Amino acid sequence: MRANKLRELLNSDTPSVGTHVASTSPDVVELIGRTGVIDVVQFLAEYGPYSLGELDNFGRALELYGMAGMIKVDRENRSFVAQRAIGSGIQNILFSDVYDVADVEECVASVRADTPLSGGSHGSADRRFAGYGLESGTPEYVQALEDCVVALMIEKETAVDDLESILSVDGVDMVVFGGNDYWMSAGKPGNARTAPDQTSEVMMHVYKTAISKGIQPQAPVGGIDQVQEMLDFGVKHFCVGNDYFMIYRWLNENVGAIRKILND
Repeated sequence: MRANKLRELLNSDTPSVGTHVASTSPDVVELIGRTGVIDVVQFLAEYGPYSLGELDNFGRALELYGMAGMIKVDRENRSFVAQRAIGSGIQNILFSDVYDVADVEECVASVRADTPLSGGSHGSADRRFAGYGLESGTPEYVQALEDCVVALMIEKETAVDDLESILSVDGVDMVVFGGNDYWMSAGKPGNARTAPDQTSEVMMHVYKTAISKGIQPQAPVGGIDQVQEMLDFGVKHFCVGNDYFMIYRWLNENVGAIRKILND
């Protein structure tokens, strides 16, 4: 079974840097890998279409460059997609739209092995990560499921209100704060943009609570200037940008500048 780089970094208390991708293209994953600067590639499965076969190719591309994968899954089909993604070689799961302790327990169980000790619901499956069956159901298979990093999107008002209980569920490894969803659920859509100080206050409360329980936040950052503040606070794991937005921003900045010259 392949080692999980993100789990190794967490266990050794070593920082990590990731990036988001909305595309399932293995070419994009390979290009990211060729930079040599990314530890984790997070596929934003919640936001666009994909097929199960594409997840396998995504997993193959990750392995070419020794990177870890993470997938952000929808709420409604989360257990199915989480298990199929792990089977494809995307070893770490970010669960969106978590509301309460029962949600978290279901998320953790879907990743962990169906053994008396692990208490999960993930059985023996002859999928890609297990050599298509050559390693299914072995002790190494069970350990690979134990090594999968379970991350939670803390993005609902009820989740923030009951944060202590939610983060006390055994098996939670990381948290990510989602400002847009948080303010929508609080009845104040748009506050993530119009009230940045309030948003930062809630976010830092989530991070502080997580760190106090030995759970690492993964902080989405927009640029270098935000990193040092997070490091000083105790955050060690970052995720920067996404492929679609980077194309949009590059075109605006560069082609926009050309257009300005042409129009002057």
